Amino acid sequence: MKVFVQIPCLNEEQTLPLVLDTIPKELPGVDSVEVLIIDDGSTDRTIEVAKAHGVKHFVIHARNMGLARSFRDGVDYALAHGADIVVNTDGDNQYKQERIADLVAPVVSGEADIAIADRQTKKIAHFSPFKKVMQQVGSQVVNIAAETELPDAASGFRAYSKASLLRLNVITQFSYCMETIIQAGNKRLRIASVAIDTNPKTRESRLFNNIFQHMAKSGSAIVRAYLMFKPHHVLGWIAAVTGVIGLIPFVRFLVYAIMGEGGGHIQSLIFGLMLLTCAFMTLVLMIIADLQRTNRVLVEEALERIKLVQYGTPNNPLVGSGETVPTSTGPVATGWVDGEPRELDPAQHTGPVTDDAIVDQWATAAGRETTAPRRDA
Repeated sequence: MKVFVQIPCLNEEQTLPLVLDTIPKELPGVDSVEVLIIDDGSTDRTIEVAKAHGVKHFVIHARNMGLARSFRDGVDYALAHGADIVVNTDGDNQYKQERIADLVAPVVSGEADIAIADRQTKKIAHFSPFKKVMQQVGSQVVNIAAETELPDAASGFRAYSKASLLRLNVITQFSYCMETIIQAGNKRLRIASVAIDTNPKTRESRLFNNIFQHMAKSGSAIVRAYLMFKPHHVLGWIAAVTGVIGLIPFVRFLVYAIMGEGGGHIQSLIFGLMLLTCAFMTLVLMIIADLQRTNRVLVEEALERIKLVQYGTPNNPLVGSGETVPTSTGPVATGWVDGEPRELDPAQHTGPVTDDAIVDQWATAAGRETTAPRRDA
């Protein structure tokens, strides 16, 4: 079993050595531990520092692409290089890397598909009382959307199994933290929480300028992810509320009409018609959104099958899936080339990659797959 510890970095030459020096070289139940640096457009000596500490795996962005893109590109690289578990940590030394063993333990043992560190934010000294409250509120909102019970949904110190990563798709541009939890919860992946202590603060966050910006962007990501999976909950309630309120003016107008005074209350009829029109339009949107959700499920199933061909079958199935998945160290698929059956084994990149190099290597492999139509056996 191979674990990749990926570290998104943006000008982290000062703190990166502290992180790299404390990452465990061995983990219980794990054959090898690899370190991956995702350089998100750094202008300092981050890459040189990492190489000086023996790091051999790099994903390099020519310009800043954001945390979500860095996470996604790092996962693609790690899976393409045989990762069974991907651990995500930060380059600012916020997390104690010595706890990686505890973080991956539930995933290695098969007790969970994803493990998320609980920073115990109430104990963090540099968090203001307002920030502590907002962290708890945000976690509760995510738990409602994902049907989970996580104490620290914003924590970026996480371990993902290969099987879970094949099912998750990051589409947000801000941060993957909230979105992956909501996806995992709605896809019935098992998520474990591991309590940890954090290191003293080394610098201000570069992900957002202030807590209000973080709240706005996180809230937007939560709403978008929730609408992806349960559009009928939100739109259904809006339609119900506007429909009920819209009926009230109609009833009022009817009462006055029965009393012979309806002529002076046409405005109630107009107001009720407006609200009922809103309710009807919301119902139409709900039907469209539900159809889109069905289409998204089909697309994600197709993406999962593509990832299985691209990255190979996971050694361990999803927790509780009941699947028997064989361990495979050979070619990831079979196909037909020039009218003959052939095992497909796309070559893996061995050096640093930049942006779309991972996609390019698989595109090259795909170009070798089927130069002749498949024949029936």
